[in-house]
Amino acid sequence: MSFKIAVVGATGAVGREMLQTLEERSVPIKEIVALASEKSLGKEVSFGEKKPLTVQNLETFDFTGCDIALFSAGGAIAEKFGPKAAQQGAVVIDNSSRWRMESDIPLIVPEVNSAALAGYSKRNIIANPNCSTAQLVMALKPLHDIFKINRVVVSTYQSVSGAGSTGMDELFNQTRAVYVNDPIENKEFTKKIAFNCIPHIDIFMNDGFTKEEWKMTAETRKILDPNINVVAHCVRVPVFIGHAEAVFIETDKPVDEQGARDVLGSFPGVIVVDHREDGGYVTPEECAGEDGVYISRLRRDPTVKNGLVFWCVSDNLRKGAALNAVQIAEALIENHLTPTG
Repeated sequence: MSFKIAVVGATGAVGREMLQTLEERSVPIKEIVALASEKSLGKEVSFGEKKPLTVQNLETFDFTGCDIALFSAGGAIAEKFGPKAAQQGAVVIDNSSRWRMESDIPLIVPEVNSAALAGYSKRNIIANPNCSTAQLVMALKPLHDIFKINRVVVSTYQSVSGAGSTGMDELFNQTRAVYVNDPIENKEFTKKIAFNCIPHIDIFMNDGFTKEEWKMTAETRKILDPNINVVAHCVRVPVFIGHAEAVFIETDKPVDEQGARDVLGSFPGVIVVDHREDGGYVTPEECAGEDGVYISRLRRDPTVKNGLVFWCVSDNLRKGAALNAVQIAEALIENHLTPTG
């Protein structure tokens, strides 16, 4: 069996990563379509070693005959075209925040809550979680299964690629400007990102938290357990690719370091690299281009009864976005879909 798959937002950083990931993982594809806005019409994007794909116009595209549509074009595009694609028969896997908290739309990290995928047929839409949430729940799931987590405190150090190619361009241009003494321009970020950290991702909400912080709380509870208390502080840092998180958990059951290492190390997609020596941990630079969620700096938290602290890093364009979406597609193909046509 092979399937027709469309990638919406194919010219963006995540869209290109989706195309690459589909090819790398040998997803059974009979036809692949690259879609973007009219301004990208006629551009070419790569799909492995094969002939480049010519970008088609999303505005006029008919999704009839498509089995799966991977969306990575922002919430406004997802809202306008996601239901259209779903009504025309494609299962939409959307990377934006538009559908994540809809009660009848599954929010999926396949290793964590694949059983929830069965509910996709209610609206033919599946939501991909926020990039920082995806790697967090990958680390929390095996610990929650054994020790029952009741509270999570997380501080994020998020790369500029989380803001797309424009964020990456801004870091590059500002860094260059610093060295050649050119004026610094802020367009994508609220303050200079080169050689700086910005404690502000997405809009501010009435309670003082940002929407990014709210997403991590709400999405973690939807994916993993509504009874877990989560508080997040999200920071943009001058790194091109790779999100990092300092995670503090409290559990109902006594938690020990070795037990935590064992359950994390045996969980699919999680890799423990934790040596108490110089360089015995993984940084965002080292995880760029990798599929895993890496855990380092694991130790007990002596300030609470049952506490654990660890460092978590992952490539936000892969497990945080493109890879997770493709894994959802793979799970659909394996367990739920038959090709149209």
